[in-house]
Amino acid sequence: MAASAGETAVTYEQLQDLEKDFEEVEVEIIRQQFALTKDLYEKRQQTIAQIPNFWPLVFEQAPPEVDQYIQPSDSALLLSSLTSVSVSRFEIENGGKGDPRSVAIKLEFSENEYFEDRVIEKKFWYRLSKSGYGSLVSEPVPIKWKPGKDLTSGLLDLVMAVWEQEKKKGVSGSGTIREEDFTPEQKALKKKIDNTSLGGMSFFAWFGFRGLRTSAEESKMATEKEKEKQRLRAEGKEVPTHDEDEDEDEEEDDDPMPLEIFTDGEELAVTFSEDLWPGAIKYFTQAQDNDAASDADFEDDEDEDMEDDEAPELVEANAGSPPPSKKRKA
Repeated sequence: MAASAGETAVTYEQLQDLEKDFEEVEVEIIRQQFALTKDLYEKRQQTIAQIPNFWPLVFEQAPPEVDQYIQPSDSALLLSSLTSVSVSRFEIENGGKGDPRSVAIKLEFSENEYFEDRVIEKKFWYRLSKSGYGSLVSEPVPIKWKPGKDLTSGLLDLVMAVWEQEKKKGVSGSGTIREEDFTPEQKALKKKIDNTSLGGMSFFAWFGFRGLRTSAEESKMATEKEKEKQRLRAEGKEVPTHDEDEDEDEEEDDDPMPLEIFTDGEELAVTFSEDLWPGAIKYFTQAQDNDAASDADFEDDEDEDMEDDEAPELVEANAGSPPPSKKRKA
């Protein structure tokens, strides 16, 4: 039988410190991996640039964590116009000392009927809130939609309007915005969110994701506070248990992101950077294998049709019956 918490000298704080030690090692692994693979990814980009429709085929085989957010209209655009995808750890590039968990995801497009942009890039900063919770936060990215072609049905434009308004007012830092304090722009955005089903949300709404409102200053202070607590515990000193900031967090509303249009934005960014991007060649190969299998099935169907032509009595017996359906990957 497992010992209860009261029967051991080990504290929860000690376990938390061990977890943080593991986390620091994992972050360092990401940093070292980036340094070791940077040149390889550049070589891969040069190589796959010579393969027609490489990235559209990768998206065609995207993992469920990505595919579930791609609507048919999104797919039509991605498969016809996407020319390149790249992921960078921008805070540690060129010798930077920032957090390697911060990523920038860039999609490049050819001329298309939906928007004017050729490059759409979204950055995600890894930040620690004053409550000690680490997450990716971002800024909304505008898309220059052509008339009548907005796949987000105005959601992204509303997010941009609210964002610009907050910048003018100097709003920053974490904290829940109370609905009774909403501006007309925020009320319009909230109404649009409530009237849009999750199943009908366009992939391109992801570019409006913001996440928790954790500023760089707040993250820096929270990180320093966590390090100080770890230092005190390591030295066997008493760590203050009362934290006014944490008390304020507990009093906040249950929904810290009432105006978020893409609640799974962080998970999608992680899947991009840790699965789709590093596994691009694997997904491309799978697409090729599936195409080959579809071609083989199609040829088998043709052979069966030829055999049917050579057996008129069989055709007569099945006269009036509909032909078997044939499914082939586009």
